[in-house]
Amino acid sequence: MVVGEVASPVDLLVIGAGPGGYAAALRAARLGRDVTLVERGAIGGTCLNVGCIPSKTLIEVADAYALTGRVGSWGIDATSTVDMGRVQAHLVGVVSDLTSGVSRLLADAGVTVLAGHGRFTRPGRVSVEHDDTVEFLDPRDVIVATGSRPIELPGVPLDGDRVVGSAELLSTDTLPDRLVLVGGGYVGIELGCAFAKLGSEVTIVESEDRVLTTFDARTTRLVERGLRGLGVGLCLGHLAVGTDDHGLVVEQAGGGNSGGRVTLPADRIGVVVGRRPDADSVAMTRSGATLEPSGHVAVDASRRAADGVYAIGDLTPGPALAHKATAEAEVAADAACGLPAAFDPTTIPMVVFGDPQVMTVGLTRDEATDAGMEPAAFRFPLAASGRARTMGDTEGTVTVVADADGTVIGVQAVGAHVAELAGEAALAVETAATVEDLAGTIHAHPTMGETLMEAALGLVGRPIHTR
Repeated sequence: MVVGEVASPVDLLVIGAGPGGYAAALRAARLGRDVTLVERGAIGGTCLNVGCIPSKTLIEVADAYALTGRVGSWGIDATSTVDMGRVQAHLVGVVSDLTSGVSRLLADAGVTVLAGHGRFTRPGRVSVEHDDTVEFLDPRDVIVATGSRPIELPGVPLDGDRVVGSAELLSTDTLPDRLVLVGGGYVGIELGCAFAKLGSEVTIVESEDRVLTTFDARTTRLVERGLRGLGVGLCLGHLAVGTDDHGLVVEQAGGGNSGGRVTLPADRIGVVVGRRPDADSVAMTRSGATLEPSGHVAVDASRRAADGVYAIGDLTPGPALAHKATAEAEVAADAACGLPAAFDPTTIPMVVFGDPQVMTVGLTRDEATDAGMEPAAFRFPLAASGRARTMGDTEGTVTVVADADGTVIGVQAVGAHVAELAGEAALAVETAATVEDLAGTIHAHPTMGETLMEAALGLVGRPIHTR
């Protein structure tokens, strides 16, 4: 049934209920707006349902399963088995708890939630399609948070069975014997580590000559060493060009001919080459917004894309990260409510939950040098960390970078549990803390946080546990 194009007035409409969308809805409701939230899928979006949360839960499961192989020298003899059906039930439970919590928050805030596919039909008008029904809304303001969608490879189309995306890998209740992942970005690294620990024979295919190409070369070398230590095969400098009965067909990047084609045996192929902004599904250009060549929605500092229209999260330029979307949500909601607001962070933390973990905040020493600064840096080895020793995992380093005035401008870390350093590192960079501030702050012992203090102490010439 189609309700004739008679539109209902709406105060503030949010399209998309992922981390950016639901945060924007909650913020605007608390500022007194009458908020309607439209979502065509599940509350929580990609992150909560098929991305960040289930993947990190699976990583914890894999770490627990693999722990029995590490603790023999500690005096513990243990064995373990994995039941993927029960693992999947655990993942579903974690996701359900979080999405139910978000739904309760929205209900308590008085947000009206509509199930359906929202898209602009013209400036100031949005259609919401649900099953056979179409409803039209005329919102006073709109915040669009439809996120991004996976990039697909023409030669390796997804079939939902043998060739799948990350969402299908995370929902599997069977462990593939041989898994080939196409893409050496953070998703490929995280899933590769998890499935390798659970017992799959994993190979990662990457068209560049190293994984995690947005990170510095030294970091990626440590990551690649960790992958190989887990038995993960790396097929670098190769393109995925097709499939055959045996697995994934690859050829050397830039080869220009098919003579070098080989097949990597695979029971399952995961295509995880990245994501692109999902602006067309909401017909953003009909709202008056402009798209950049990359497909991102052009916005100003307040996240305004057109008159009365704001865009946040993966739709807009910058890293496609849930915490970026959440931060932008507050800015957009404030701006829509007439409050002064601008999104202008000094840094956005980046974390990869592989083995080892990777964390970067701000500038590396090389980036600072390229920017014309005169940086100084100190790299503290985790082998000198008391906490790392107690956990039995001392591979990696923590690096603090400062400018010529001694202001902390970057922190990079590789190693077990270094993701937990991201908050303090981002605070130091965002507040322009000095190296002396960091070095002079008493950190609890023994903790991983001490490694930041130790690196800062090294940088000011007062190292304790290293030279």
